[in-house]
Amino acid sequence: MAWFNDFERQTRTVAGLPVCFRQTTDWAAQAHLPVLVLLHGFPQTHVMWHRVAQNLRGRYRLVMPDLRGYGDSSHAVGDAMHQHYSKRAMAQEVVGLLDALGVGDFFLCGHDRGGRVAHRLALDHAQRVKKLCIIDIAPTLDMYSGNWGKTPQVSGPVADPYFAFAQAYYHWFHLTQPAPLPEFMIGGNPKAYLHAKLGGWGSQGLDYIEPEALAEYERAFCNPMLNDKGWHAAIHSAAEDYRASAGIDLQHDADSRQRGDKIACDTLVIWGDRGVVNRMFKPVELWQAQCAGQVAGQLMSAGHFIPEERPQATSDALAQWMV
Repeated sequence: MAWFNDFERQTRTVAGLPVCFRQTTDWAAQAHLPVLVLLHGFPQTHVMWHRVAQNLRGRYRLVMPDLRGYGDSSHAVGDAMHQHYSKRAMAQEVVGLLDALGVGDFFLCGHDRGGRVAHRLALDHAQRVKKLCIIDIAPTLDMYSGNWGKTPQVSGPVADPYFAFAQAYYHWFHLTQPAPLPEFMIGGNPKAYLHAKLGGWGSQGLDYIEPEALAEYERAFCNPMLNDKGWHAAIHSAAEDYRASAGIDLQHDADSRQRGDKIACDTLVIWGDRGVVNRMFKPVELWQAQCAGQVAGQLMSAGHFIPEERPQATSDALAQWMV
């Protein structure tokens, strides 16, 4: 399959910061097509959507950004409250990019961290999102709170679901440690860390990743560029994403729930049968509690990295939902 045929890579400045993205070529000529925005997760870049994008070209005008802190977008040093990497700030940057492209309303899909950005975007910019798809996550506040929605599948001498969750998602707690401890620890061998993440969470190794994509992840995550503090810039900004999720994002989510804010549009939830979300959470019920619209669910035979493990099934699900 051709590598991003019919898609062009660009960098735009949004509110003074660079945002790298790919979009459908001949953008103006395809103005009759609806826009679908695809947001990637950790530790990847927008190229995770390569196979899905090829399957969906001609149906939508696609926009695939590198989220703030990832790929070739901005890697600015985080602030004390981690507001710069809050999902609210990252969602606003995505909306700013779409404003620059002349996009009004759009379909939206996010995997992993991109799903958390998409959740906040759908709350803060409800009038812009026509339909939403969230892939292999439960709401952040529920996951950190141990609101499983089911009896988790756990075993062993310590039959405590939070013990099992912390083991499976230890990076949620490691990356939130104050800088620069995670930056220095991961920076000692970033490629080994990257491969461990990409091959884990039920994904059964790296064979599902095509060589071009793996090379891109290695280039972006292992980039030796240092930030103004002298820390590994790509690792620092990814850690800031998680620090925000364990702090300011939880406050934003709690405030939204206290106000009774809900995702207004219909939402599709996809998750993998070998992943942590399936083992420990009840994603449809948890998302329905946060949505005013209809919530549908689809369990796929996959680990965590579903768009790359099951690109055709993911594409089909999006094409059927995003109408």
